[in-house]
Amino acid sequence: MQTEHTGLKRHLKVRHIRLMALGSTIGVGLFLGSASAIQIAGPSILLGYLLAGLVAFIVLRTLGEMAVHEPVAGSFAAYANSYVGPLAGYMVGWGYWTYWIVVGIAEVTAVGIYMGIWFPETPQWIWALSSIVMMGLINLIAVKVFGEFEFWFALIKVVAIVAMITLGGSVILFGFTNDWQPIGLSNLWQHGGFFPNGIGGMLLSLQMVLFAYVGIEMIGLSAGEAENPQKTIPMAIDSLAWRILIFYMGAILVILAIFPWNQVGQQGSPFVVMFERLGLREAAGLINFVVITAALSSCNAGIFSGGRLLYSLSSNGYAPKSFSKLTKYGVPHRAVMSTVGVCMTGVVLNYFVPDKAFQYMMAAVTFIGLMVWIAILITQIKFRRSLSKSQVAQLAYRAPWWPYSSWFALAFIALVVVLMGFHEDARIALIVGPCLMGVYLMMFYVVGLHRKTASKRDFK
Repeated sequence: MQTEHTGLKRHLKVRHIRLMALGSTIGVGLFLGSASAIQIAGPSILLGYLLAGLVAFIVLRTLGEMAVHEPVAGSFAAYANSYVGPLAGYMVGWGYWTYWIVVGIAEVTAVGIYMGIWFPETPQWIWALSSIVMMGLINLIAVKVFGEFEFWFALIKVVAIVAMITLGGSVILFGFTNDWQPIGLSNLWQHGGFFPNGIGGMLLSLQMVLFAYVGIEMIGLSAGEAENPQKTIPMAIDSLAWRILIFYMGAILVILAIFPWNQVGQQGSPFVVMFERLGLREAAGLINFVVITAALSSCNAGIFSGGRLLYSLSSNGYAPKSFSKLTKYGVPHRAVMSTVGVCMTGVVLNYFVPDKAFQYMMAAVTFIGLMVWIAILITQIKFRRSLSKSQVAQLAYRAPWWPYSSWFALAFIALVVVLMGFHEDARIALIVGPCLMGVYLMMFYVVGLHRKTASKRDFK
């Protein structure tokens, strides 16, 4: 499908797409959410990140298979519409838009928490409001400018994580800042063993661990605005998968090796605390700046994704027609402004329940994100089954280990959804998520979209 069909501009280069997807993933899930996950699983959280990373890789490759074959702005919502049905496309589109709204709220909540370290007297909601307004303005510029902002946002935190892993490695191996007495890796098993809370602890942490990886699928949304998507998308996916795994595994390994897992606090970022305990308060301040940048980056990506999804839904009659209007630079400005407007509910949340805002958002976003992953996997299975052997052989980019990989990932995600019911903080998501899906389902039938006569394959 050509760019002219969507009205969007193909101005995103491979470096933009790589860092966009990486930037949307390296956010609060790693910098803030990792502390809670460590408290539940202890050092075995490393195994959780490894398993979740494998599932994330499978989801990314299955999405890449479809995105290279048919690079459109609607991405997996378009594919669900084509290969499963209009209801599936509608539900995935609106569900994923809701996901990015919640991500935006979670990220600006994290900004408020981080800024509170420097300005404890300033209300948290003020930082949330400022963040949403700033990111909204960036998204109203041409997509190429957005890509540049996101590239540098993401690059800052990538460089910071590499530096942190390097510095932490020198502490572990050579004893830097520890009178040159190497710390080693003994903290991984000395305080209750590798599984201090049993296998159950590791399993219960998977909900938070998967939250850290959810977001990489936005690489599919960039296909409609990517230069040469048949080349760009595979390059971005192949490099992204192992980079994320290294960053997450490396960063968490450093933290757990330097400090006993039961000393990783619940307040603030464990990354900032690590540098403070090493006596590097200046570096801790720098890391605080980095995690603020990380949260802004994810919020930026969320507004971008939400705007494109509303545009795609509108183009197919699943949202108000006004959302399909574009500026002369190819930006769906009304869709972007509406996304920003709904994100403002995060300001209200930060005003009334600042202590619980991040916790609530994290639980809700995980459920919605996992539903989207399930939809991607089911759609890819339907997509493959729709092809003949010769068509499969002609696919330029294929998911590995078909069909076992797709079914394994589906089973793993289903297990995590079940386990959410055993976690007090995540249980609310199992109530809110299905209720939200029920509202969308009701809208689909009440508005009469089920009578839509257009072809299944017209979703842009």
